[in-house]
Amino acid sequence: MRILFVAAPFRSHLYVQTPLAWALRTAGHDVRIAASPDLADDIAHSGLTGVTIGPLVSLSAHMAASAPDDAPAAPAPPESATAAGPVQPRAKSHQSQYPLGDPVAEMASNVRGWRGMFNPDEAFHDLVRFARLWRPDLIVSDTFTFTGSVAARVTGAAHARILFGADGLGQLRKACHEFWAHWRDDPAAPPPPADPLREWLEPILRGYGQEFDEDAVLGQWTLFPMPPWIHRPAGVSYIPLRHVPFNGPSTTPPWAYDPPTRRRVCITLGLAHREGGFGHSASTRDLLDAVADLDIEVVATFTRDQLEPGQRIPDNVRVADFVPLNVLLPTCSALVHSGGAGAFAAALEHGVPQLIVPTMYWSEKWWGPVAMANGLEERGAGVYVADADQLTAKELRDHLVRVLDEAEFTENAARLRTEMIAMPSPNDIVPVLEKLTAEHWGTPR
Repeated sequence: MRILFVAAPFRSHLYVQTPLAWALRTAGHDVRIAASPDLADDIAHSGLTGVTIGPLVSLSAHMAASAPDDAPAAPAPPESATAAGPVQPRAKSHQSQYPLGDPVAEMASNVRGWRGMFNPDEAFHDLVRFARLWRPDLIVSDTFTFTGSVAARVTGAAHARILFGADGLGQLRKACHEFWAHWRDDPAAPPPPADPLREWLEPILRGYGQEFDEDAVLGQWTLFPMPPWIHRPAGVSYIPLRHVPFNGPSTTPPWAYDPPTRRRVCITLGLAHREGGFGHSASTRDLLDAVADLDIEVVATFTRDQLEPGQRIPDNVRVADFVPLNVLLPTCSALVHSGGAGAFAAALEHGVPQLIVPTMYWSEKWWGPVAMANGLEERGAGVYVADADQLTAKELRDHLVRVLDEAEFTENAARLRTEMIAMPSPNDIVPVLEKLTAEHWGTPR
């Protein structure tokens, strides 16, 4: 088969796709990854073959310009599932479910961001042109890259979404349909508000002789690389997939292999926001002040730009620009992070308790960090400390001491590790994808 992956212009999103892409490649399939020129070097460094589509996104400028400070957009908050049913985010996450008033307004706000940051007009043209030339059997696209669904329609390829966290789009889409249904049930109501996704994608699809439907939004099926306790909205066809963390090319410092003489804690703010300095992550000063007087060894993977001017580094802290988490975490007793999918999956894989401090960039925390943090708390394997704009050094210190001193956190994290490694690996689902592609390829739509 020929499989075309479509990545959003974040290394962290590309790294979620990489293990599956390699599983398909080593199974004998031909694989390409399409993305903006921003990711060309990262794709090459993964050892896979890249195809550039659209213009250079200059993502940091888009992110800085597109996040409205007065009315942050948020999809329906990702929930975590328990035997008793979905559990809503706790009061600690103070952003309301629909800050703009209704889910359709939230959808419209998200569409504005997706169009500029992930799906510029040129990217649709370039991807369709390449797909017509290369004729993929299956297109696997990031949940933010709607170019993939259009290219699949035009060429008859089967189409799957791959998530990086909670299915914020699936939840928001469901909420919109319920909103429209309720609106139409009121005979006194004016016509319901239009569908922002349809208004955007329908003219593009019709330009290629295709029609809009829900498959164009959610794919024919969705690959979900999250543990089973992360909420999945009804009505979406999910394929469970173990997230095998990929750290990208790097050189491991020799000290990382030395056993620590004290309990070791890793603090990281992830990859997605390293270059921008947008001020939406927790203060590195607060993060390091929280651990300064503790009898522990701390490894903080911060860049120079993430450290505040003149910031003092405590004696028990080693600042390293980057250390592969798959090397570092087996030596750690806890991980403090912002809720990135890679850090979350790596900590699960190594049975490390987690303390999550979600960033406050736009709607980002609703696409994974809130669901991850709540789910870990419910299972006694971690703590939702606070949103980044509410964090204090004392609050983080108190939670960290508790996680380190109470053995139940480590025991529960080990239990979640056992559950995670029992999930289907990328190699395991290759036959599943082969079967589904054979069933859906060329299906009239």
